[in-house]
Amino acid sequence: MNHIKLLFFATIRDRAGTKSMEMDISTDMTIHGLKEKLSADYPALKDSMKSVLITINREYAFDEAVVPANAEIGMFPPVSGG
Repeated sequence: MNHIKLLFFATIRDRAGTKSMEMDISTDMTIHGLKEKLSADYPALKDSMKSVLITINREYAFDEAVVPANAEIGMFPPVSGG
């Protein structure tokens, strides 16, 4: 098992009801798998997982990335500029 820390920002923090949490995940879990797990375990986050921006140790990551042990995962809502 991998131990990770999740950090939630902006509207995702509001929906999670906390700014961070820690959890254990399987050693081969991808970002896609993590989003599915969070959607199932925390229904309030399900809609956010469709468009969330993810970082692993402060670098952007995509769905196919495998989550490393002791990772810090940031979750941000999509942003727009103008």
